[in-house]
Amino acid sequence: MFDLSSVDLLDAFTRELRLCKVSDGEHVVVLSEPNSRGDYVAAAFGAAKSLGARVISATVPGGSPAPMPSTHTGAGPGLASVLEDTAAQDLLKSADLVVDLTQEGFIHAPVQQEILRAGTRIIFVCDAPDVLIRNLPKESDKQLVLRETELLKSSQVMRVTSAAGTDLTVQLAGSKPEFQTGFADDPGRWDHWPSTMVLCWPEISDGRIVLAEGDILLPFKEYVHTPVTLHIAGGHIEKVEGGAEARMLETFFEDADDQWGRFLSHMGWGLMRSADWFATAMYGKGDLMGMDARAFAGNFLWSTGPHPVLGRESYAHLDIAMRGCTVAVDSTEVVVDGELTDR
Repeated sequence: MFDLSSVDLLDAFTRELRLCKVSDGEHVVVLSEPNSRGDYVAAAFGAAKSLGARVISATVPGGSPAPMPSTHTGAGPGLASVLEDTAAQDLLKSADLVVDLTQEGFIHAPVQQEILRAGTRIIFVCDAPDVLIRNLPKESDKQLVLRETELLKSSQVMRVTSAAGTDLTVQLAGSKPEFQTGFADDPGRWDHWPSTMVLCWPEISDGRIVLAEGDILLPFKEYVHTPVTLHIAGGHIEKVEGGAEARMLETFFEDADDQWGRFLSHMGWGLMRSADWFATAMYGKGDLMGMDARAFAGNFLWSTGPHPVLGRESYAHLDIAMRGCTVAVDSTEVVVDGELTDR
């Protein structure tokens, strides 16, 4: 019997690669590992070919050097078979676009920055098929994220509060705001399908973060059941209080034995209105990375561990997505009680 599983994905991948500005004669590399979805490889290959690109499908050995399972966590540095192989790196640097279908991507790997500096565009794809299709980006999304990024660049302080008790003050000077828009259309750009969010890399933040019931802990892909209070000073988690989830976070930090594990990393808010907060509960943990939670419109997303602006390399990477917060950037409220403001 023929395997037709990629047929329903071909249109979505073609629309995505059009947004990535794949054009006639460009070189596209579809990067995969043995555990990558075969239907994604076929759909990406067919989409690139239909747009007139010169396409190569490259499958490299699996295996991540990160000390945790490499199953769509977003915490790893990528595959050792690429990190340790200059021939593989040269192939990626020679491409106009890399469609990264590996389990972890190379989000936190310095080698990815080398590839991007060569002018290569990279689009990372790892969530479930209907998550990709439901959250297929629009070209107009870029103007939205650029507007919010400019707001962060021109502001000094971000304050995050919530009815649950969060009260965090973040210094924005030198935080190098960035965005994700779900497609990689500019030379040297990495992006993630699906995603629509803004983020920054501050050094100094002070106050407390209170996780409420229903907030989401990633990469564990678990919902908070009992409130957790984290006390923050100078961008460092000084103390964690609460029930079962608090103990899990403390154990994670202790087991990681990472000098940067208790420091805050990037933070920002989601803009993806098509995202479903309950997607995390509806799929197996190996089926998705959790971009519905990370990019959910009106969330507050913060993380720990790696911080490229400050030169901190770390595997102790948590992404924690919160609902119900109010986020103010200087005098502009961008999120009020978990809802995006109409600006």
